Amino acid sequence: MAIPFSYSFRNLWTRRLTTALTAGGMALVVFVFAAVLMFADGFQKTLVDTGSYDNVIVMRKGSGSEMQSYVLQGDASLIESYPEIAIGASGAKLIAKESVVLINMMKKGSDKSANVIIRGITGSSLVLRPQLKIIAGRMPRLGTTEVIIGNGIANQFQNCEINNVLHFGMRNWIVVGIFDAGKTGFSSEVWGDVYQVMPAFRRTVYSALTFRLQDAANFQKVKDKIESDPRMTLAAKREVKYYQEQSESTAKFIRILGMTITIIFSLGAIIGAMITMYAAVANRTNEIGTLRALGFQRRNILAAFLIESLLLGFIGGCIGLFFASFMQNLTISTFMSFQSFSTLAFNFKLSARIIIEGLLFSTFMGFIGGFLPAIRASRLNIVDALRAI
Repeated sequence: MAIPFSYSFRNLWTRRLTTALTAGGMALVVFVFAAVLMFADGFQKTLVDTGSYDNVIVMRKGSGSEMQSYVLQGDASLIESYPEIAIGASGAKLIAKESVVLINMMKKGSDKSANVIIRGITGSSLVLRPQLKIIAGRMPRLGTTEVIIGNGIANQFQNCEINNVLHFGMRNWIVVGIFDAGKTGFSSEVWGDVYQVMPAFRRTVYSALTFRLQDAANFQKVKDKIESDPRMTLAAKREVKYYQEQSESTAKFIRILGMTITIIFSLGAIIGAMITMYAAVANRTNEIGTLRALGFQRRNILAAFLIESLLLGFIGGCIGLFFASFMQNLTISTFMSFQSFSTLAFNFKLSARIIIEGLLFSTFMGFIGGFLPAIRASRLNIVDALRAI
């Protein structure tokens, strides 16, 4: 004979104040837990979505990012001749020879600055990133010092309005458009003509090449051709894999740091749940004695108090996840990777996995917090418990 589930729920409802305070502490821990995972997942998804499976990025062997890489113009011309590269509607090969550099820009409403990526592009750069849409102004004219700015930068940095002038690389650059590249890293960049960007920063080499394959299945063939050519010291990766690697180290660091903080907070929540459940046992000694006298076994008492503590954790988890869900409306910026330390704007991302993990974590806290009090309740002697009536 088992104690009804409603018994545990009614006891929590009877002690509404202590239930609310304990569940609130657990909710705070789950909120931090979920926010950390949402932060890491949103950051990682933004970078992974930046790449395309059909695109190949070519950089110097051993380079951790485009900023650390260089590709000689002669090597770029050699790769451009490969027949495996797709041809666009204009008849030109879909290969972008790009230069990537960092500049420092001032943030809006503060005296703080942050690194921003300047990407020197060619005509194919736009075709290779079809997610890019101009939302204000127009496209830049190649051969001029006109630039377009991603909305992730325009919303957070000074002097990014259309027709404003940016000064970097010892030149003045006119902002002619603002673009939205969806939830990708490109929305956190400034784009201009590569043949204007390179001399402005005294560069004679490209940072990387990006091209689209006619057939994505030919990737390994092209990769082997590039990496085995003795005239070049280059490496090829699928673009999506490159951006996934860029996100891994930072996302891992965020998760480890966040989990450390969460574990520390959870100890306080577990202790709070334990105190609440011990108090419940002390206040219901006669009730426990009555249940035992009615024929309920020790295991029934143990199960009833454990269910009570699990419910406490579950309620706290639901509250924490509810408030964490509002974080999805928040756009923040942080450095893109430990290789570049450039600014990346992204949103928190709440997934089904995070919801499940958050609820499991909160119920686990409830279980740990209620286990010892439940054992104490189940071991109460019937006679001693009834004497308290």
